[in-house]
Amino acid sequence: MSSDAPVGARPPAGRTFFGHPRALSTLFLTEMWERFSFYGMRAILVLYLTATVADGGLGVGESTANAVYGTYNAMVYLMALPGGWVADRLLGARRSVLWGGVVIAAGHYVMAVPTGWSVFAGMALIVLGTGLLKPNISTMVGDLYERDSPRRDAGFSIFYMGINLGAFIAPLITGFLGEKINWHLGFGAAAVGMTFGVAQYVLGRRNLGDAGARPADPLLGADRRRALTRAGAVTAVLLVVLLGLLLTGWFTVNTVVNLLTAVTVLVTVGYFARILTDREISGTERRRMKAYVWLFVFAAAFWLIYDQAGSVLNIFAADRTDRNVAGFTFPASWLQSVNPILIIIGAPLAAWLWLRLGHRVSTPTKFAVGLVLNGLSFVLMAAAAQAAVGGDLVSPWWLVAVYAIQVAGELSLSPVGLSATTKLAPVKYASQMLGLWFLATAVGDAIGGQVARLAQNWSQSAYFLTFGLASVLLGVAAVMFTRQIRGLMAGIH
Repeated sequence: MSSDAPVGARPPAGRTFFGHPRALSTLFLTEMWERFSFYGMRAILVLYLTATVADGGLGVGESTANAVYGTYNAMVYLMALPGGWVADRLLGARRSVLWGGVVIAAGHYVMAVPTGWSVFAGMALIVLGTGLLKPNISTMVGDLYERDSPRRDAGFSIFYMGINLGAFIAPLITGFLGEKINWHLGFGAAAVGMTFGVAQYVLGRRNLGDAGARPADPLLGADRRRALTRAGAVTAVLLVVLLGLLLTGWFTVNTVVNLLTAVTVLVTVGYFARILTDREISGTERRRMKAYVWLFVFAAAFWLIYDQAGSVLNIFAADRTDRNVAGFTFPASWLQSVNPILIIIGAPLAAWLWLRLGHRVSTPTKFAVGLVLNGLSFVLMAAAAQAAVGGDLVSPWWLVAVYAIQVAGELSLSPVGLSATTKLAPVKYASQMLGLWFLATAVGDAIGGQVARLAQNWSQSAYFLTFGLASVLLGVAAVMFTRQIRGLMAGIH
């Protein structure tokens, strides 16, 4: 079978969705509800962790809460690697998405249980489920089109609108329920959203045809048994480690967070070492991967700052902003809806700009622009924090402006990085490189969670200014080394 065509037959002809296969609507709504559940829970997670026990929270310190948040995000993206492998070799994308959705919903329902332990057990389930669902639903969207179809990019654009639509709506609902009524009710709303997603996915399965129905490269016979044995052995080792931590009294939130951060970094280093030392890749491919290492570092540094929107900036919104409008104090988590709506507005503009500029602006330069803008957003936050010194509440428009700058930076780096990942990938590792790109977010979030611990001990203005200027300087350095990186890219723009 030609590699230019997806596995299986086309979905059945008939009604369309904005001129695209009807199956796109099923996947669009599944992703929308999954993002609703994920961003809805994430919008209130740190606020719940830091809220006092009297207010229904866990009373965790800001330092620990920020680290938990960063590590949780990192694990979600790290699990995309084994999730993609399970779909390719064992279950197929369709069943992986289904089981992923079921496990995610179960995780949210566990978090809705009003006990202290439920939040951590629920997050563990959500991480596992998202690892199965997130990478594989995108694969299924690609399966709806021929590789060179002119409608393919438009189909993905519609699909990604679902991501941001769900992310926009979620904090408005879960934030109100969680902050104004009960935290666990907010988590429960996220569970209901994911349940809707799973239900419509099952009901819409007839639209999917053969898309994602079978593993792309299934393990059979002895190979399958060997892989399952190894997976069982890894699971057993993890359980032994956890048991050891329990017996020694080291099983604490901070210990687990630190271990998971280390695992994320070590997996990434090992992944790059494996590719760069592989004798089956050509010299040109190895040079391009060396260029990709730099892009990866820039991306990880970007996400380190950017994804603090749900932790450090969320706490700032709760404690330091005047959210009173006509006598109603709106939830701090509502400001988490600013980012996705700005992406919906800005994405078409960014796409038009890069099309007009063409190859006149290189990929490393676009990454540099993203880093500089990201840094400037934190410099602006330093000014906001300084204005709040002494207990004064500042306008939430400070945060809106910060998020606007960050979104401009994201649109300079994130879609460009995804495209560069596919272009710089060695042929042998083409199908794995998307997982490697997810690792940039995982590393940035894991280290960012540790960095965010400093926000509790430093003055806020010093914290934002330090890391804002560091990002700006890294962006300037990226510009200075653009020529060398482009040389390593060997003709890729």
